[in-house]
Amino acid sequence: MKVGISHWSVVSSYSPVSDGAAEQSPIAHHAATSSFLRRGFTLIEIMIAIGIFSMVLAAIYSTWTAILRSSQVGRQAAASIQRARITIRILEDSLSSAQMYLGNRRSNYYAFEAENGDEPRLSFVARLSKAFPRGGKFGDLDVRRLTFTLESGPENSRQLVLRQYPILMGDEGFDERDHPLVLAKNVKSFEFQFWDSRLNDWTDEWKPINQLPRLVMVTLTLLDGPSSTSARESVTRIVNIPSVPVQPGWQSSVLPGAGPPGAPPPPGGGGQGGGSVPPPPGGQLNQGLPRP
Repeated sequence: MKVGISHWSVVSSYSPVSDGAAEQSPIAHHAATSSFLRRGFTLIEIMIAIGIFSMVLAAIYSTWTAILRSSQVGRQAAASIQRARITIRILEDSLSSAQMYLGNRRSNYYAFEAENGDEPRLSFVARLSKAFPRGGKFGDLDVRRLTFTLESGPENSRQLVLRQYPILMGDEGFDERDHPLVLAKNVKSFEFQFWDSRLNDWTDEWKPINQLPRLVMVTLTLLDGPSSTSARESVTRIVNIPSVPVQPGWQSSVLPGAGPPGAPPPPGGGGQGGGSVPPPPGGQLNQGLPRP
């Protein structure tokens, strides 16, 4: 009797609640297994992440290209302004060194020529220093004719060029005609005016080619680019020409064996070309000397 009661107590110890818990344990195990498997990313999440990453890369690339483009435009603008200043400085130095000998007025070796308009041109003779652009190309031939012209350039642009050659020699041996020195690119206009003491005003023309103007006003205007119409930089300078034309009497008083002013020295000595001495009081060198 006691055994049966204890058996019943053992059997009756399995309550319905314990059976339900035993039935729910597989579900709990499946939930735990599913939560462990869901730690990865779905395809949609990966696509969304790739899209966000692509947008970030596109924003970084566009910002970087904008920085590069702006820096390139800034460098081009700075180079253009610097080139314009160098060009004006070259004009100032050359005009300040202009020379003219009136004894050669018939040959127009030292003519001062200036033309405004669609194809401006400025040409004169100057005694240049060794530091002048392309000075080493000409050696000791310091007296050279300089010609500034506005010509057509690449991409329908216009550029200011300089050609120079020694006086009395021409440019055949220096290849300046086909390979000039480009001073400024994308030039809108190249203008110059001259001070007329008779009119007491500026004039656009300089007709007396055998005279040097006292003041020259040069204006150089540059564009933003080859296809642009807006001016980026406009530089104006007034240059004072300190030299005066050499009178024929002074020019004819040269040393024996010396050539005309500006010509290379003859072989074997005789002084440098253009070397002259002022006449003594009373006339030429040989004037007033006793005959043997």
